[in-house]
Amino acid sequence: MIVGAAQIRLFPDLKSNLRSIKRWMAEASDRGVEILNFPEASLSGYIYDAFLQVSEEDIQRGIGEIKETSQKLGISVIVGTPYWQDGRRYNSVAVLLADGRQYFYHKNNLVSFERNYFSAGHEQLMFELKGLTFSTIICRDQSFPDLARRYKEAGAQVLFISCAHFYAPNEARLKIDKNRALPIARASENQFVVFLANAVGTIQGRISLGKSMIVGPNGIVLSEAGETQEELLAIDIDPSFDWSW
Repeated sequence: MIVGAAQIRLFPDLKSNLRSIKRWMAEASDRGVEILNFPEASLSGYIYDAFLQVSEEDIQRGIGEIKETSQKLGISVIVGTPYWQDGRRYNSVAVLLADGRQYFYHKNNLVSFERNYFSAGHEQLMFELKGLTFSTIICRDQSFPDLARRYKEAGAQVLFISCAHFYAPNEARLKIDKNRALPIARASENQFVVFLANAVGTIQGRISLGKSMIVGPNGIVLSEAGETQEELLAIDIDPSFDWSW
């Protein structure tokens, strides 16, 4: 089963992001990818105070279009988006499977300023597709080993991490090693295959330096993107492969 991570540029408007997501879905489908992870807030863009102005209707419409594209192309996707549930706004990922199933995961561990825009989630999300058990988290969640460990104990084999690492330029450079280390640690300590999708580009004077990656359960980085360009990473996962080397 070919699984991928899309490192893409985020825009401050939903229509541009929606066009980009559909384009990368089509490219991934042409390459045989069956499930593709996108960055945090990839539908809305990571827009800080403007999260408060995002329309729930527009988000629902965008999710509907991605779901339609997913079923048309036969590719499942994990897309970062604000999402409303029980009157609360969450920093979420929508899991839209090509067979029509739909799930949502809400970021458990918010960055301090995100509390101005979102409520924290408290639930985990796991799902099965073609004999593999997948799990998903968002950005800062990867800094909390217990969350990944609970997924492992529940039987997850693959961990998707959706990120948007926007920082002031000097901070972005200083945090590259830390942000590379976390997915490697979560993979090796839990024997996951990790697919981390990060954003690239700038917004409001902040920059995200990419470095999306795929990490094997032995902690070996199998594929890694650069710092500035959009890229599609993908590997074919064989559940029976011996990763102990």
